Amino acid sequence: MWELAVSPIEIVARTTIIYLVFLALLRLSGKREIGQFTLFDIALVLLAANALQPAMTGPDQSITGGVIIVITIFALNRLVAEARVRIPMVQRLLESKPTEIGRDGKWLKDALEMQGVDEEDGEAALREHGLERVEQMKLAVLEEDGSISIVPADGEDNPSARRRRRRYKRSAF
Repeated sequence: MWELAVSPIEIVARTTIIYLVFLALLRLSGKREIGQFTLFDIALVLLAANALQPAMTGPDQSITGGVIIVITIFALNRLVAEARVRIPMVQRLLESKPTEIGRDGKWLKDALEMQGVDEEDGEAALREHGLERVEQMKLAVLEEDGSISIVPADGEDNPSARRRRRRYKRSAF
């Protein structure tokens, strides 16, 4: 129960490799927050976690090995968070840039498709910003956190226009 079947260094190395691959795949999957995950997204993450567990532990099934993995994951997460704040290149790798998805009363179809946003999400964002029609929009931006910002065409200082629409509907990764 407490005795390791493989060396602690191997467990740390395996966990580090899996963590970095998983982080890269999540980053490549697009702009989203945990609150925006659909049922498909959550199922994918849970299944991936279950499938990746043996790759981290190898033949080890000890409690000690599990503790080493958990400590490694938390340490890696902290290191990545610190690197993101302190190293501009890491920040550029981990965070996406805002993307224009609408301009001058029209949706940019190619941008919507590339970002995995449907017009229903855009229309919902318009309503949340107090606009009734897409023609009332000067600019729509998919922010790096997955929210949609809308600038009204009339330029009036509408407080609701400052809010962001969180995208809850997403397709699978």
